[in-house]
Amino acid sequence: MTKLRHTADGDYLPGMGRHWLMPLYDPLTLLLGAGRLHRELLDAAGVRAGQRVLEIGCGTGNLLTALARRTPGVDAVGIDPDRGALARARRKAARRRLPVRYEYAFAGDLPLPAASVDVVLSSLMLHHLDEPGRDAALGEVRRVLVPGGRLHVLDFAGDGLSAATFTAAGFSDAAETGRGRLHRMRYVLLRADH
Repeated sequence: MTKLRHTADGDYLPGMGRHWLMPLYDPLTLLLGAGRLHRELLDAAGVRAGQRVLEIGCGTGNLLTALARRTPGVDAVGIDPDRGALARARRKAARRRLPVRYEYAFAGDLPLPAASVDVVLSSLMLHHLDEPGRDAALGEVRRVLVPGGRLHVLDFAGDGLSAATFTAAGFSDAAETGRGRLHRMRYVLLRADH
């Protein structure tokens, strides 16, 4: 059973559901094939050198590590409410000498100025939020995206996420860009423009 973690800033679900399981997060996600999902999301996003990228719910930094290795010259920042996961992400970036920043924050209250990000990524995170939390997060994503900026999401299919979700949140040209299966779990790739 997963346990919500309560903080003064808000509630969140730790990686693996419990803090003491965090050391198992990276080996388990590697074993389950998360690397393939990250490649699919990055292929869909088409991030270019010089772009500023934000990942909401970055966890231990696997997606942004893959991005920084794939696209040198990208300006990447990840946010997460789990300080333990962020510590692991920062250690990975330092060991690999990757110019990725990680900051403590919730998706519904991003510590970035308006119109400051070209691409926002989200991998298997939005399904953790209830509808008001998801609405707040999408509102913040719209706020920080530059005009013409893009949101790219990979998440479980059937969790209330669809192109219509993003259209209702004020994005334009929202579309499903792919579907797949990871073991027994179905996932969907979505894109929306600001």
